[in-house]
Amino acid sequence: MEAWRPVPEETGAPDAGAFARLRLGFEPDEQQMAVLRSEAKRGILNCSRQWGKSTVAAAKAVHRAYTRPKSLVLVASPSDRQSMELVRKAAEMVSRLGIRPRGDGGTDASLLLPNGSRIVGLPGKEGTVRGFSAASLLLIDEASRVDEAMYIALRPMLAVGDGDLWMMSTPWGKRGFFYETWQHGGADWMRVKGPATECARIPKKFLEEEREEMGPVYFPQEYLCEFVDGEGTLFGRDLVESAIDEKLEPWFF
Repeated sequence: MEAWRPVPEETGAPDAGAFARLRLGFEPDEQQMAVLRSEAKRGILNCSRQWGKSTVAAAKAVHRAYTRPKSLVLVASPSDRQSMELVRKAAEMVSRLGIRPRGDGGTDASLLLPNGSRIVGLPGKEGTVRGFSAASLLLIDEASRVDEAMYIALRPMLAVGDGDLWMMSTPWGKRGFFYETWQHGGADWMRVKGPATECARIPKKFLEEEREEMGPVYFPQEYLCEFVDGEGTLFGRDLVESAIDEKLEPWFF
């Protein structure tokens, strides 16, 4: 298959943002374009429901697979169904490139491109994801709800190929690797926060209804990208962490 070449509107190496807009029929907003164009090795999207996280991830996956022959893109999520849904989005985009989507023969949630690249959706269980290696790109969708053991099993798949890792989710309490990465992951991570109040695609009237219906615990998480302690929590995590003094020596009776 002939490699994709920039069209006259573009210059230099293939740009994922322009590729998505011109070849995949996806019109990203400013934040989404920044994610697509980013060359960060590590990225985390803390974004509202309906922000377009999965669509951006699918476009990023297709760009990587199409422009880098024989590359492996892995898609992980809390369940088989969610992984298959993101691969389905990628398949629709692949078809817009004039390529008939087909599986790789190993799993139903997969795409094999004519250049030998693969996009593979992984099951949601740690015990059944092992075996892949030299991944060029690992995408973890709904990351706040992925088990810690699953995350630990996935990371080594990036080692041999020096692959990129991007995770995307709405918050789900102050726990888990998604929260820890967002709060303490360090400067290597590109962080993108996308609350619904800043998304032009989500009507304000709808958000007002959701705020009234969901209340002060669930609405801030689902739509405002806030990590909230669960109902019934006696001491919030922030309060507990602020009370810890690592300079104190342990005292035993």
